[in-house]
Amino acid sequence: MGGTTSQDDRTSSSIRLRPARRSRVALGRRFRTRLAVSLPAVGLHWYDTRVLDFNARRVAYDALLRAESPGDFLEHRLDADPNYQGLQPEDRRLTRELASGVLRNCGSLDWLISRKTAGRTQKPKIQAVLRLGAYHLFFFDRIPDHAAVNETVALARSVGLTTQAGFINAILRGLIRERDVLRADLERLKVSDPATGWSHPAWLIERWTSHLTDDELQSLLRWNNSAPRTFARVNRLKIQPPQLLELWTTEGIEALPCDFPWVAKGTVFELKSHPPIESIPSFKSGGFYIQDPSTLMAVELLEVKSGDRVLDFCAAPGGKTSLIAEHLNGTGDLVAADSNTDRLNLLIENRTRLGFIKCRVTTSEEACSDFDRVLVDAPCSNTGVLRRRIELRWRIRPTELTRLASLQSSILDNAAQRVRHGGVLVYSTCSLEAEENRQVAHAFTERHPDFKLTKIAELHPVRDGVDGAFAARFERLE
Repeated sequence: MGGTTSQDDRTSSSIRLRPARRSRVALGRRFRTRLAVSLPAVGLHWYDTRVLDFNARRVAYDALLRAESPGDFLEHRLDADPNYQGLQPEDRRLTRELASGVLRNCGSLDWLISRKTAGRTQKPKIQAVLRLGAYHLFFFDRIPDHAAVNETVALARSVGLTTQAGFINAILRGLIRERDVLRADLERLKVSDPATGWSHPAWLIERWTSHLTDDELQSLLRWNNSAPRTFARVNRLKIQPPQLLELWTTEGIEALPCDFPWVAKGTVFELKSHPPIESIPSFKSGGFYIQDPSTLMAVELLEVKSGDRVLDFCAAPGGKTSLIAEHLNGTGDLVAADSNTDRLNLLIENRTRLGFIKCRVTTSEEACSDFDRVLVDAPCSNTGVLRRRIELRWRIRPTELTRLASLQSSILDNAAQRVRHGGVLVYSTCSLEAEENRQVAHAFTERHPDFKLTKIAELHPVRDGVDGAFAARFERLE
């Protein structure tokens, strides 16, 4: 504490201290998270130092309660929620962290809750509140226990669970009392029962166990449960790396260059710290695109040359398309197609922002033929990017792999008709599963003897330290 007394300098005996009262703040107002600091001189506590928005927990709760909506994902629910959009940037980050953390760890959280509820199934609203509270106690250490419990109980009251508030309070305090034992049990479960310990579906664990060593499996599960790094790809259609780095220093961005064998040097940077991406001027002007390095491998395998006619057959939202446009450098012909008209709108927005304005955008059905290069980045199970697509681990089912492989084969057959003789076709996914990768690629050559499989490239989180990706290159015979 300094020599002058500020509003937050509460050691002066002239300031009357009083115990903090339970907050009953309604949605839309802010309240202070009360961090207890011992004052030996007076034997009391004062609460201050950090402000959290009550809205952040409530918005996270609302997003979690809607988690079962088919075809909908956390980022979409938050972006469409006016309460989320009304939060301050730091509170939006908190909301995302809470909701993402609960979804990522809900298998472990449900196990913890079941230990204190005798395994009884709770109603969805109660379970959502308990998950948030347990997440605070076991995975989120920014506030002390009493504040976490009090604010979770306040949340319960605010969503109509007044009569259950005492039950929720008792469960959370019971978890605190046994936390050391429960944490040790969770660590053991990571080995003996990884589905529970690492919060993954059991069928997926069984699949991976069949071809991964124990250490590889543990590394993959740890990867999936870690916070993803943020990578930016420089958009050379708008700016060169040295100029972008200069801009970033004025925009409050700390970035580190990253080199990967399949990417040109100076292309990818990890953003270690940054303001909200959408607020950064160099992002708004198209200077960079947020993109994991693994997604660039398929474009490099395409080997686009100046003057080529190129079709990106499953193009939305346009990240790979813009990199293809870079390689063409204003020459040739670029067509971006997608079967999802809603996603085509996002592709058109990115075309404007990133500056690949010569690219023609169309539906997959209307795409013409006789291209030198065709890229098929097919829809897939996304098992290589589960740490980014948090809810997918709970939504995908074993039968989906068969369905997706059939869909991928159909798309690949359709795209093959658009490749000229002597041209190149690249098929890619972000899946780790052989049914969607090598099996689809080999089956394609059996159906199409005029195509030769010339190269397969794979990236795996455990081995390569990036998201999982697969790409196969085919050349059509003259």
